[in-house]
Amino acid sequence: MNDIAFLPAKRLAGLIRRGKLGCLELLEHTLARVERYNPALNAIIATDIPGARRRARAADKARAKGELWGPLHGVPMTVKDSFDVKGLPTTWGVPEFKDNIAQSNALAVDRWLAAGAVIFGKTNVPIWLADAQSFNAIHGTTNNPWNLKLTPGGSSGGGAAALAAGLTGIEMGSDIASSIRNPAAFCGLYGHKPTFGICPTRGHAPRATAGALDILAIGPLARSAGDAALGLSILAGPDEIEAAGTRLALPPPRKKRLHEFKVGIIADDPIAPVERGVREALERLAAFLAKQKTRVSDKARPAIDFGEAHRTFGMLLRAATSARLSDEDQARLRDALAALPADADTPQARMLRGNTLSHRDWLRLDEARQRMRWRWHEFFQDHDLLLCPVMSTAAFPHDQTPPYERDLNVDGKKVPFHTAVFWSGYPGVAGLPAAVAPIGFTPDGRPVGVQIIGPEYGDRSCLQFARLLEKEYQGFVAPPGYE
Repeated sequence: MNDIAFLPAKRLAGLIRRGKLGCLELLEHTLARVERYNPALNAIIATDIPGARRRARAADKARAKGELWGPLHGVPMTVKDSFDVKGLPTTWGVPEFKDNIAQSNALAVDRWLAAGAVIFGKTNVPIWLADAQSFNAIHGTTNNPWNLKLTPGGSSGGGAAALAAGLTGIEMGSDIASSIRNPAAFCGLYGHKPTFGICPTRGHAPRATAGALDILAIGPLARSAGDAALGLSILAGPDEIEAAGTRLALPPPRKKRLHEFKVGIIADDPIAPVERGVREALERLAAFLAKQKTRVSDKARPAIDFGEAHRTFGMLLRAATSARLSDEDQARLRDALAALPADADTPQARMLRGNTLSHRDWLRLDEARQRMRWRWHEFFQDHDLLLCPVMSTAAFPHDQTPPYERDLNVDGKKVPFHTAVFWSGYPGVAGLPAAVAPIGFTPDGRPVGVQIIGPEYGDRSCLQFARLLEKEYQGFVAPPGYE
């Protein structure tokens, strides 16, 4: 891994700051790699290279005068296609938005620019960001750099593939049902889904919207835990209206060293069985932590029924994304629900109910969510973190069957694909922070990540634990053939 393209963004910024590397020099090196590797990956789907070169030249001139724009001064980066970048299309993978050119930047994009980054392109997503893969009718399929026959995950899959292959310095994603965490795990990266609400989402929409979407969070993907922490610091903080009366003050990490942490770990569950290679990687991690004197328990977990959490999250998720449905779609779904038995509790029934919820029924679900939130709070009075899988499997082969008709192959057994959101929904239903760190590989060489769940506003504890694992257990590994 000798290519500078695989260095953490913080180290690249340090080289620029000390005059060891030029901003335009680094951008051109990155663009050459994009030209070489992106055709096979199809990760970066829109660029503004002239604009990026102008900004890189300006960054070089500023540094020569002793001026630094921020902690990522001159570092090239990409952002997920779902964020507005002025002059570039924001499509969400939806054909009707193919020519939707953003007239201004998302707030988060402006924050990356204020930190000094050179944004040169956007990365691929699934249609409506609604899959654990990244393909759509506009831009096609994104491949995993570890194996082109595998998906890099979704919905921030294009960004994860580009980052793992060394085609960008850092990436911004979004996550409502593991859309940061799943690609990070599938591509061997670090990712962080922040506590709900601490990173404003304005400008993350195919149409201009003023409100934030329930459950949705935005956050960084990175090749180091330190970069993920830096990305969080750049993105976090209230939007203009909220800033008039509130400020964000995330607490420091609860502990500093591995042996000081008290953690629970869950490696499997009958509702969403975990493939053996992922489960064994988590078990190896638990054994390592025990040797480091970390207090690890495979029995500790919040007093929440897994089935209740899964049902509640699934319904709230469908309710959150139902606004994009047309009136005709809503009527069709209501008719389909009416044709089912009143007590039907199948995945299809839950999907139909979630998409057609009355406000009264939504409030009941929200009450269930708030009760779970308090149970998590009680759990974190005695434990620092909870570790679990990111998804039931590591990266799987491309499968463009509609999600609700698709199965996951878990050790030779077919499992309904809707269980894919089980592990992400467990903390997601309560809006908790969750980081992902690479912890090994399956026997056939697919990356495995661990989900590090922390208390509400305990983002820095999650990232500190990821940083310690990076230092003492495993860090980012570049996929073969891209070094």
